[in-house]
Amino acid sequence: MSYRETLKQAAEAAGFPLTEGQLDQFQQYGDLLLETNKSLNLTAITDPEEVAVKHMVDSLLVYNREAFHNHTIVDVGTGAGFPGLPLKIYDPGMRVTLIDSLQKRLNFLGQVVETLGLGQVRLVHGRAEDAGKDPALREKFDVAGVARAVAALPVLAEYCLPLVRVGGVFYAMKGSKYQEEADAARHAVEVLGGKIREIRPVQLPGLTDKRAIITIEKVRSTPKQYPRKAGTAVKKPL
Repeated sequence: MSYRETLKQAAEAAGFPLTEGQLDQFQQYGDLLLETNKSLNLTAITDPEEVAVKHMVDSLLVYNREAFHNHTIVDVGTGAGFPGLPLKIYDPGMRVTLIDSLQKRLNFLGQVVETLGLGQVRLVHGRAEDAGKDPALREKFDVAGVARAVAALPVLAEYCLPLVRVGGVFYAMKGSKYQEEADAARHAVEVLGGKIREIRPVQLPGLTDKRAIITIEKVRSTPKQYPRKAGTAVKKPL
């Protein structure tokens, strides 16, 4: 089955039917990703059908209209654009900021944004720890979302919660050990001004592996000493 057909069927099975226009945009995105990946390491997944399911549809699993539509979204450590760009294609009404520490990746994302004609997408070059200290970004977003591979949850919380406004939400997309990660992160989440509200198991069409989306609400401002300087969150998690 082709990338496009796989994407169409898997997205529909997951509850996210796509229009022909959206399928065109996802096709362009997938083509650019696999072509650029030959010279720039963007993804270890190179089979087009796997890209469709494990990158594109997987990114959509976090979506709910109430939290995302017409809201400001930040994708921390976006890499090849997941989950931020698939979410933007699915719901063009959101305003998306993509943060990454590697300029080459941002150059690729800029090319995708331009080719797909996506408006209201901002690209920020920098580390998550520095973004969290930037007054232009700190506590400015309704939603923060991160892909599965970025880091362990206590570290992700320190990267993301400082960027979310009080009353906003941080969604962590996690793999099979999601319950252990949630338990290990409760202290960090609390210190950073958050509260774990939901752990929702999700299933990707055609796959049996366990994964979940952890919903963390921002209930009070993050103390100003967080995030700590670059590298500290990984070496000494809260």
